[in-house]
Amino acid sequence: MAKQIFLDTETTGLDPKQGHRIIEIAAIEFNNRQPTNRRFHSYINPERDIDPAAEEVHGLSIDFLQDKPLFKDVVNDFLAFVQNSEVVIHNAPFDVGFINAELGRLGLDKFEENTITITDSLKFAKEIRPGQRNSLDALCKAFDIDNSSRTLHGALLDAQLLGEVFIGMTRGQEAISIDFVEDDNHQVFKKVDLSKLQVIQLLPEDIENHTAYIKKHDLTDW
Repeated sequence: MAKQIFLDTETTGLDPKQGHRIIEIAAIEFNNRQPTNRRFHSYINPERDIDPAAEEVHGLSIDFLQDKPLFKDVVNDFLAFVQNSEVVIHNAPFDVGFINAELGRLGLDKFEENTITITDSLKFAKEIRPGQRNSLDALCKAFDIDNSSRTLHGALLDAQLLGEVFIGMTRGQEAISIDFVEDDNHQVFKKVDLSKLQVIQLLPEDIENHTAYIKKHDLTDW
């Protein structure tokens, strides 16, 4: 399974087309549906004012951000972190729009070109929970995830919560673990986790019919 990156941003406002910028970006890595100790997190100097309404949401002030790096100073480390990953974002068009605006200012490829795929967890939540509230707080409550420390929006905490929420939402989709391995002759075959297989007891007549079929068609050496 490809690694998954859970990502969130905080911004100076709602619309990158109006010159609003990213001021915090965080990404948490999961591997085989388990969190690893790898993460990317940075506050960013936006080189502009922050809308008062946005500051009320995340609590980040321009005074706090004045000595933080610019996006161009962290972009290489950020893109290296998300490379070859499925990136999961709650309301992905919003964050991707801001990331692409920042990359565009630097003449770099779009964010989509640096990942395997981008999954919008909000869209997925609406599909499995139609007609219900699907904010991150609502999903934490629905999947019994403790978000009591989320008094303000923060990219790092929200990325962590999103990882837990998404694993909860997709738990029913877990399939038998299949790995592709090679034998000594470099032949590729599937290795299945037998502990997840359901064993069904055959009836005596099933065994008798199967044995008769094998003998009839001379399949004893198949």
